[in-house]
Amino acid sequence: MMKLLPLLSAGLAGFCLVSCSRDGGVPGANAPPKNAVESVQKGLAWLAANESAEVPGCWGDPKFPAVTGLALWAMAEAGGPEYKPQMDRAVEFLLSCVREDGGIYVENPGRRGGGLSNYNTSICLTALHAARGKDPATLPVLLRARAFVASSQLTGDPDDEYHGGFGYDKANDRAYTDLMNTHFSIEAIRRTQGLEDLRPAGQPRAEINWNAALAYVSSLQNHEGEDAGGFFYNPTDAKAGVRTNETGAVRFNAYGSITYAGFLSMIFCEIKQDDPRVVSALDYASRYWTLDENPGLEQGSLYFYINVMARALSAARMDSIPRKDGAAAIQWREEVIARLAALQKEDGSWSNEDNRWWESDPSLVTSYALLALYYAGH
Repeated sequence: MMKLLPLLSAGLAGFCLVSCSRDGGVPGANAPPKNAVESVQKGLAWLAANESAEVPGCWGDPKFPAVTGLALWAMAEAGGPEYKPQMDRAVEFLLSCVREDGGIYVENPGRRGGGLSNYNTSICLTALHAARGKDPATLPVLLRARAFVASSQLTGDPDDEYHGGFGYDKANDRAYTDLMNTHFSIEAIRRTQGLEDLRPAGQPRAEINWNAALAYVSSLQNHEGEDAGGFFYNPTDAKAGVRTNETGAVRFNAYGSITYAGFLSMIFCEIKQDDPRVVSALDYASRYWTLDENPGLEQGSLYFYINVMARALSAARMDSIPRKDGAAAIQWREEVIARLAALQKEDGSWSNEDNRWWESDPSLVTSYALLALYYAGH
């Protein structure tokens, strides 16, 4: 099985590039790239200065606490003690969003997808764990959130094309899952796995059906054509369009960001690195390597693409992406750091002119970028 990368939480003091120990040790002698440190410092300063004036501890739309969760996650991983006041307020805001069912979301009746309960809870669970770890004060909230996320997995009829995945809102009256929600849910459950050892006696452990999750993720990977190895969003929604093969069968096109979401899901499902699904996904990544666009979606969701790329390759403990035919491997860490430094605005933020999936919101995108920088260095 692949071992997951031990993640350091020492902020800029622990920021590193490939000179870091991959065993959770201290950084090596080489200093991190200057542009990485400067970008992180400027980005964190922008986040700190742009906390909501109306809702303390909130970033972005308060109806969607996942945006605050991403900001908290970024400050917890890339920041230092100087950001503790902002982090404490963010924690308090997220705790104010805890519902009776254990989820961390804001109810939004009448909206398709409701309050995006599983999406918000998965990200907020990961963020609170990054910020507070096993703090007894927040442990009950995290354990209930784990149970909420685990219960959001669609189970039942194994022949259902959505079986094994996760969707936006388990209270929805329609069967629905997708790879975006599934990868966030899988990541949250895996990163917080150690909390189950602290669950009070008598409480059922919160676990997901890992085999069903892997089967669902695998069902969304293309195995033929130019985009073989890449992933698509879900069985019924072609975010990047469709194509027709030689037999006349219609296939959904793969695209970059969701391919890394699929790759990350497989990593956290702990399949072997030489598994053909992993090998094929990495081959797609090498063939479609770019940081100028999100392959298949142009500028749509560009920053999420870079973010999930960094999270996935870091979790896989990969310093480079191999190429076929003896070509030089892609040094993704250095390239991600340099690209994000070049894209950063003068005020320290990042945003996308293409607002698909909320990417014109600088709170969201700056958090994506800071997390990408952090995982590119770890």
